[in-house]
Amino acid sequence: MARFYLTTAIDYVNSRPHLGTAYEKVTADVIARYRRLCGVSTHFLMGNDEHSQNVYQRALELGLEPRAFCDQMEQVFREVWAKLDVSFDDFIRTTEDRHKLAVTALVQRIADAGDLYEGEYEGWYCVSCEAFKPDKDLVDGECSIHQTRPEWIKEKNHFFRLSKYRDRLLQHYEATPMFLQPDVRRNEMLRLLEGGLEDISVSRTGQSWGIPLPFDPSRVVYVWFDALINYIAAVGYATDDERFRAWWPADLHVVGKDITRFHAVVWPAMLMSAGLPLPKRVFGHGWVNWQGQRMSKSLGTSVDPLDAADRLGPDPLRLYLVKEIAYGHDGDFTWERFEERYNADLANNLGNLVNRVAVMAHKYRGGRLAPVPGAISQLADRAADVVRRYRVAMDEHQLHTGMAAAFDLVDATNEFITRSEPWVLARTPDRRAELDQALFEMAEAVRIAAILLWPAMPASCTEILRRMGQVGPISEIRLDRDTTWAGGERQIVKGSLLWPRI
Repeated sequence: MARFYLTTAIDYVNSRPHLGTAYEKVTADVIARYRRLCGVSTHFLMGNDEHSQNVYQRALELGLEPRAFCDQMEQVFREVWAKLDVSFDDFIRTTEDRHKLAVTALVQRIADAGDLYEGEYEGWYCVSCEAFKPDKDLVDGECSIHQTRPEWIKEKNHFFRLSKYRDRLLQHYEATPMFLQPDVRRNEMLRLLEGGLEDISVSRTGQSWGIPLPFDPSRVVYVWFDALINYIAAVGYATDDERFRAWWPADLHVVGKDITRFHAVVWPAMLMSAGLPLPKRVFGHGWVNWQGQRMSKSLGTSVDPLDAADRLGPDPLRLYLVKEIAYGHDGDFTWERFEERYNADLANNLGNLVNRVAVMAHKYRGGRLAPVPGAISQLADRAADVVRRYRVAMDEHQLHTGMAAAFDLVDATNEFITRSEPWVLARTPDRRAELDQALFEMAEAVRIAAILLWPAMPASCTEILRRMGQVGPISEIRLDRDTTWAGGERQIVKGSLLWPRI
């Protein structure tokens, strides 16, 4: 059976997730749900990054032991992901034993390959990024991401021979054009590689919050080196060889554009050093901006995803994030735009369509619909074309294009209703068969559109499918089989408005 292993970046837990964090998780969830819809055995990993010095400092500020603070924050994060209906299969924390064992084993393996050495580092360090910053990455002396001045530090560390893998990485990029997407991220990393790589520190001195180096317990593994290893730790590296062979390499890492370098340069080099397969693909998505400015807790420009979900519902929020932001590019969120798209896409369009179909089905046929034998469908070809375009887009992670294709079928169905005028057919007894066929086609088109939209709006589309007479649990629906134009009698169910207009 085909398998698909999907991961997101793990999150620092020094504060609550904001809408930009949620964007990554929701879009990855849409990809995971789509793969399951295709009948692919899918493993979707998320988690928390807990060995950050920011986390350690925040715990001290609150008078808590770091592990106790991380335990509390795990529940905070899980609450948000549950509210947004994110269907992860595993949730890893970097303080778990399975992760510590994997980090210890991989670091030792890299050391045994001769790729670690002791040296001294002196330079800029952004505390918020938890990353070292060369002068060329600073803007007016500040971190371009957090707009704060980095600290100048000097300490004796262990270094990874990243520079050794520059040529091999370039060869991999050339041999595997789809390794990093979208193209703008790939071009950025190619320029970085062509300019040469510097060795990177893999340890920190004078800290106890972290995983000790296996060959030097006086130092802990640098947080980024530690964090990246979660992707193999979660599928059994150093703990379950059979499971690891079954799931690794990952099919897709979904990460923010600001951490693409770690995932598309540092992480592959670590795996090359250890003799392990590289992930098949990395996707560096853009940022969700707030009124044109990057959404950030430190900058005070964040939106709480629970507030957004409470405002209009989790599914409308999910649809907005997936449909309104071109995947791989930056997008903008405002309350006004959110409400505008809610009214346009859901209240006035899809929700109104579902209601009209159900009302007419009950008014004219008591809710019982069936196609007319031998009748030529007017929407079947349109539905087949939409499904084809949807699959092409979703296979290439063009989520916004996939959602737009599904709404093409919604629009076509509304146009069909206007053109066929069921209310006129109902007043003409000798056009009974035309009415039967028209009503069935409307319901069938809505059923197929709901399946296509289900990865983005799982709860709402499950309800739409129930109303359109789809039988069987949603988990048994398969894209190939269930989006083909079907026949057979079905019972349409009426219900309250799914999305009342604001």
